[in-house]
Amino acid sequence: MGDGVAGATVSIRRATARDARRLTRLVRGSRAYEGPYAPMIAGYRVGPDYIETHRVFVAVATGAVATGQAAGNAEADADAARTDERLLGFYALVLDPPELDLMFVADVAQGLGIGRRLVEHMTDEARGAGLDAVRVVSHPPAEGFYRSVGARRTGTVAANPPAVMWDRPELEIPIPAVGVAVADRRGSGGALLS
Repeated sequence: MGDGVAGATVSIRRATARDARRLTRLVRGSRAYEGPYAPMIAGYRVGPDYIETHRVFVAVATGAVATGQAAGNAEADADAARTDERLLGFYALVLDPPELDLMFVADVAQGLGIGRRLVEHMTDEARGAGLDAVRVVSHPPAEGFYRSVGARRTGTVAANPPAVMWDRPELEIPIPAVGVAVADRRGSGGALLS
């Protein structure tokens, strides 16, 4: 699958308070927030209290995870060695009001389908909670990704200086009920959710 996941099994599990440091490092080390976007995550912290309050799930590689650096640094490698898993990404679903509050994929796991798997998992969680849609306020460069997984643009969230100096796309991911035919997210055919 690529650096950090070669020969490994990728799974998604509920985050625990013990994951807080690794999630914070993933956020702060994300290359997607370099340059003008850096102020948004400077000092950002995913704390144990946040993990316990919200539905936070992590994508991890287990097994032969000694290759690459999915989280991107030696401290993360030490954590991976202790836990026999490598952090590939995570998301946080807030139920009221319904919002995908955070979603990050480790830089070296980009393009491996981890983001899609996280969105599919989030959709199942949202459906199980009885939601019919989930709001996303997207990092501008990630809008195309969210559209590719079925989100539709609903508006724009204005800049909120000093941390957020730019407008952000507001999207909505529809959560179809089980047994409802939905259009294939690539735009061809349909699929029945079971």
